[in-house]
Amino acid sequence: MGIDDRIEIVEVTIPRQDGSGGRDPKNPHPEGKVPYLTDGEDFVRERAAIILYLTDRFPDSGLGRPIGDPQRGRYLSWLTWYQGVFEPVTILGWAKIDHPAVTASLRDYDTAIHRLDEVLSRQPYLLGDEFSAADLLCAGPFAWFGNQLPATPAIRDWVARCQDREAVRKVQEAEAA
Repeated sequence: MGIDDRIEIVEVTIPRQDGSGGRDPKNPHPEGKVPYLTDGEDFVRERAAIILYLTDRFPDSGLGRPIGDPQRGRYLSWLTWYQGVFEPVTILGWAKIDHPAVTASLRDYDTAIHRLDEVLSRQPYLLGDEFSAADLLCAGPFAWFGNQLPATPAIRDWVARCQDREAVRKVQEAEAA
């Protein structure tokens, strides 16, 4: 986003699924989770809300779609779809939890993959020809977990495009150092 000089990243520990880690007293999140963004006296939690907050606050990055943009609705839909559908069905599927109430409301992982594939089979990114923060958010799990998450060729190609960015290389270099 070009705001490196305006942010401070604080690494904290969190409780992990394997029982390691623990709540870090430096973590201001009320549930001891990450991510959590503070901005003066204000705060934002949950991935989609943080991305929306940052892209609205720094519109010159070009990663969001401001109010009035013809893609604003699609942009908001993908952000909230990730948070409210994709992440939950991915976690529930990994945990092997299946219930009619879940599939009736959220559907299932295969349906979510189909939704992504039908869009990404027609265009390079979720909103069309240009990368956006919606791509950053929605492609993240595939980048983090690699082949552990089933995906179609169109989704794998999209993830590769999303990862083939200068900003990603900078983060990878910083993490390696």
